[in-house]
Amino acid sequence: MNGADVRGGSGGAMGSRGRVLARVRAALADVPADDPVKPPPGEGYAESHFEGEALEVLVDRLLDYRALVERVPEAALPERIAASLERRGAARVAVASGVPREWLSRVTARQLTDAPEAPLSVADLDACDGVVTGCALAVAETGTIVLDAGPDQGRRALTLVPDYHLCVVRADQVVDGVPGAVRLLDPARPLTWISGPSATSDIELDRVEGVHGPRTLEVLLVEPSD
Repeated sequence: MNGADVRGGSGGAMGSRGRVLARVRAALADVPADDPVKPPPGEGYAESHFEGEALEVLVDRLLDYRALVERVPEAALPERIAASLERRGAARVAVASGVPREWLSRVTARQLTDAPEAPLSVADLDACDGVVTGCALAVAETGTIVLDAGPDQGRRALTLVPDYHLCVVRADQVVDGVPGAVRLLDPARPLTWISGPSATSDIELDRVEGVHGPRTLEVLLVEPSD
């Protein structure tokens, strides 16, 4: 056998991938299968990747992406949602069926509920002035909001068609970085990662917003009331 023609157990050429995996298996041969994974000593993820408190970092990143952001005490949330929609002049608002009713208790705009058993048409969504949802979590380091089609978020079309997205993020849903988010999310769910309003640029780097989704993203970051 030619020395360069290394064969794997299946009869195919092992190649670089096979050699690396073989070395990994050899290195782990004496490690029990249930041995717990221990993080290396030293700084935690947040301390080693950015400075500052997670909520402050999230706000900074969202503003950098040209999102609108406001930190709101929990007790004032219904009032702030209503004020945001009134400021936009919203007359018709789409909402996911699982959005808590108390969030919308001060809203005067007509509310169109999108439910799995009675989804709104694309034309209905396009005629709405905005959409109100919650989120699965938010990533401070990247300024990213993640939706997983949960009851308070609804299907993807609900947050992609209307031109304005008002998203409620609870302080306890904010994680430091992407690794922490990945550990919490279910990969089997339809995940949508949002970093600011939808935007793109042409070859001359002229920024255009609202091409692939909402032109305006507004985030209400809810903190426990004193």
